[in-house]
Amino acid sequence: MLKWGVLSCAGINEFFIPALREARRSELVAIASRDITKAQESATKHGFPKAYGSYDALLEDENINAVYIPLPNTMHTEWAVKAAQKGKHCLVEKPIATKVSEVETLQSTAKRSEERRVGKECRSRWSPYH
Repeated sequence: MLKWGVLSCAGINEFFIPALREARRSELVAIASRDITKAQESATKHGFPKAYGSYDALLEDENINAVYIPLPNTMHTEWAVKAAQKGKHCLVEKPIATKVSEVETLQSTAKRSEERRVGKECRSRWSPYH
């Protein structure tokens, strides 16, 4: 069972979270924002039982084993690395990184993270949520 945390209350969540909610082996656990009020509003709207006022706080939650990262592109690598180092699977919104060196950092971090996976989200044009 993947127990999901979402880093950000980004608009793309409107498409991703409904699909995640319907996935058979997924559970929504928490959402985080740098603004706790925004996180709480999003948690209520999308059915997350927990909301955090920082991304680091969400990564500390031991009940979460997978993280979706729809942050601005320049923040993808930083937070995917932090999540992988905390033992979380990571699904990063595209692009996964903005430089080749960032991809190399993600690859080396994922290899050291004991069976945790780092991947890029890629929607099909035929998805009912796209």
